[in-house]
Amino acid sequence: MALRQVGYENRSFWRNPAAAFFTFLLPLIFLVLFNSLFGDSKLTIDGRELDGSTFYVPGIVALAVVSACYTNMGMMVTIARDNGILKRVRGTPLPPWAYIFGRLAHAMLLSLLLVVIIVGVGAAAYGTDVPTNTLPGLAVTLLLGAATFCVLGLALTAVIPSADAAPAITNATILPLLFISNVFIPLQDPPEWLATVGDVFPVKHFAAALQTAFHPDTTGAGFEWGDLAVIAAWGIVGTVLAVRFFSWEPRR
Repeated sequence: MALRQVGYENRSFWRNPAAAFFTFLLPLIFLVLFNSLFGDSKLTIDGRELDGSTFYVPGIVALAVVSACYTNMGMMVTIARDNGILKRVRGTPLPPWAYIFGRLAHAMLLSLLLVVIIVGVGAAAYGTDVPTNTLPGLAVTLLLGAATFCVLGLALTAVIPSADAAPAITNATILPLLFISNVFIPLQDPPEWLATVGDVFPVKHFAAALQTAFHPDTTGAGFEWGDLAVIAAWGIVGTVLAVRFFSWEPRR
């Protein structure tokens, strides 16, 4: 039943053109724009120099995973809750865990598909190296990041009052972090308080771990254990909050 729920979520997603557009096309548009504007420039990240395209491919990968998992989960589950879908599902023989698994697994599969597309476009159009020796670190980072942002998006639904407020609250909680986490632009000597805020949240650590995996000078398997520990800690926090505060009932 859980696997059939994954299939249902997939059909439902592709029948919603707006969701498919913002989840798939928007990251690709950003990839083309940033590489067209800054792809030929040299950037310095953590004391290491790299091409602009080598920076923006993993950066847009981070954006794609966050969009497919955190943003998609926060908005779509809230809309389903307020439309009474979650309440009706709760009253069916489908186990609650199977429904949640279907949502989470579908979002993670979408994010992995997006990663393949973005890396393929980056390699074909901008000459970005596809990670080989760092593939183990890249795979673990992607799986852990996708799972973490999924449960954080699920936990966010507890503070979203209505379906109408879902897009605004979801984007307001993630867009500022994307700008201060070396996703869109590499920050050079930011104010200390801004760097501290970025270090607290998982987006910066997710982007940093991906940058390491894609950097051509990285040796070893590409694991950034410190960044992965922060991402995992946020995953635990998100899971606890989601289990404690998730609601199947529409808000009054």
